[in-house]
Amino acid sequence: MDWLTDNKIPVGKAAKLIFDWLKDHAGPLFDAIAAVLDGMIAAILYVLTAPPAAVVIAVFVGVTWLLQRNWKTCLLVLLGFLFIVNQGYWKNTAESLTLILASCVVCMAAGVPIGIAAAHRPRLYAAMTPILDLMQTLPTFVYLIPAIVFFGLGMVPGLIATVIFVLPAPIRLTQLGVASTPVALKEAATAFGATHRQLLWKVELPWALPQIMAGLNQTIMLSLSMVVIAALVGANGLGIPVVRALQSVNTAQGFESGFVIVVVAIILDRMLRVTRK
Repeated sequence: MDWLTDNKIPVGKAAKLIFDWLKDHAGPLFDAIAAVLDGMIAAILYVLTAPPAAVVIAVFVGVTWLLQRNWKTCLLVLLGFLFIVNQGYWKNTAESLTLILASCVVCMAAGVPIGIAAAHRPRLYAAMTPILDLMQTLPTFVYLIPAIVFFGLGMVPGLIATVIFVLPAPIRLTQLGVASTPVALKEAATAFGATHRQLLWKVELPWALPQIMAGLNQTIMLSLSMVVIAALVGANGLGIPVVRALQSVNTAQGFESGFVIVVVAIILDRMLRVTRK
């Protein structure tokens, strides 16, 4: 089998050539993307860190009440945030929430329209499926290499790597929700004179809302799973104490920061859980 090894397909060399060409010829584009994303991250971080922690927690509890109308869920969110403050991880949590919210904005803004288009065009979705599979199965550390090459260190490359890994979830779930709209429901709307736009906004999207919200939920959970990995490229947040605990074999700090990540996941999951009525 030496002949096969000697005639290696130059996958790595081809990827390096592409990255080098993009770095040399698309530098202004990447600088513009970095500036926009950095501005969005700075704005979200300011909103979460400028007011006192009690004010931010009260806002989260209020949003939970508006979404769920359940005092038990509001109490759970309140106790979860109070636990985070008690453990001394509020600043790290705010920084992680910044990364999560920024990734949600980017992923949902891109994923929902792409999912709608894929639901209306089965051939497009069939062509996209291998790409979505690759985005989700490629080791996440691989995303960090081009992110560092194009955007340097900091929150922006962490956000880029997170978006690449997370984006397939809202696309797939939006496509599933819109494509599963009952034919009888669409035919009834069409019979009453609904246009294509009205059919989308008043029939398909309301029917697909639980799946779209599930896509948002998965976006948040997958973004949380990238918190530690993003810390390796300079992204602030709860990943920093986890990495430090790993480097120093600090069991107490590792368990504390890891448990806080779990609490954040539970809070956001309960806040955004939506079921079809």
